[in-house]
Amino acid sequence: MRCQRCSNVAVYKRLYSGEILCSTCFSKSIRAKVAKTISKYSMIKHNDKVVIGISGGKDSLALLHILKPLCDEHNNQLVAVTIDEGIDGYRDESLAIVKEFTKQLDVEHHIFAYNDLFDNTLDGFLTIRDGKNIKLSSCSICGTLRRRALDIAATTLEADVLVTAHNLDDFIQTFFMNIFAGDIDRIAFMNPEPISYAKGLRKIKPLMAIYENEVAFYAIINGIPFQEEQCPHMSESIRNSVRNFLNNLEKGHAGIKHNMFRSILKITQNVKSSNKHNVCKICNMDSSMEICSACKMRLMLKSI
Repeated sequence: MRCQRCSNVAVYKRLYSGEILCSTCFSKSIRAKVAKTISKYSMIKHNDKVVIGISGGKDSLALLHILKPLCDEHNNQLVAVTIDEGIDGYRDESLAIVKEFTKQLDVEHHIFAYNDLFDNTLDGFLTIRDGKNIKLSSCSICGTLRRRALDIAATTLEADVLVTAHNLDDFIQTFFMNIFAGDIDRIAFMNPEPISYAKGLRKIKPLMAIYENEVAFYAIINGIPFQEEQCPHMSESIRNSVRNFLNNLEKGHAGIKHNMFRSILKITQNVKSSNKHNVCKICNMDSSMEICSACKMRLMLKSI
C-alpha cells in the first residue's frame, strides 16, 4: 500500500476514516490534530507557562514530544512534572525514563511525591483502607490524590496551564464512569474550553481527540521510550471494564468512539452552562461540591 498523501510506503490505515498513511504523514497528522485542538479551544496562549504531567507512559511522553516544538515556537515555558505515588517497585522505571527523556528535550523536570504532599504513600493509604475496610478501589484513591497533586505542583510552579495526556479513549471512559457514578456535575468539568480554576490555572487535554492506539503508534514510530509495565493496582478499576466494552464496540463498528466523542462534547457544553462553580470549604480549591473529592478522600483516610 502507498500513502495517500505522499505515495511513500504506507504503515497505517485509519479504519474509521479509511485513510492510509506512511510513518511521516501519520506523525504529521497527529501533531496537526493536537495543534488544531489547542487552537480551537484556545488552550494555550503566547508566553504562558505550561506544566505537563508526565507519568512515563506512552501518552504523556508522546504529548511532551509534540508540545516541545509548539511551545518553543510560541514562547511558552514548558515544565514537566512527575507524581511519585509511592508504589513499591513500580515508579522507579518510569522516573528513570522521564528523567532521561526530559533531559534529551531540554525540558525542566520536577518530581512531587504523595509522601511529601499528603504525609503518606499510596501503599500506606491502601494499608489504612484495608485496615478500616473502606470500600474504595486503589484507583479511586490514587486518581483523586494524583489530580490534587498535579494541581499543587502547577500552582507551586506558578503555571498558567496544566496539561494532562488524556486521549480520546480516556475522555469517553471518564464520561461513562461519571454517568455510572451518578456524578453529573463532574461532566461539566470535562468540557474542553478552559476555565480559570484556583489561582487562574487552566487545565487542558490536547490529546482528547486522538485514539489511544494512535498515540501508542506515534510513540513507537518516533522512537519515544515509555514504561510498558502496568500499575499493579489497575485491575481494581471499573475503567478496565469500560475500556474493554468500548474497544469491542469499535472493533465491530469502526468510528463509533469518534461519534461518541462528538456527542459527549455537546453534552458537556450543555451541562457546563447550567453548572455552578464552587470552591471547597476546606482547601479552597475548585470543586463541583462543597467539599472536594480530594478532601473527602483524605478525611476518610484520616490524613488531614
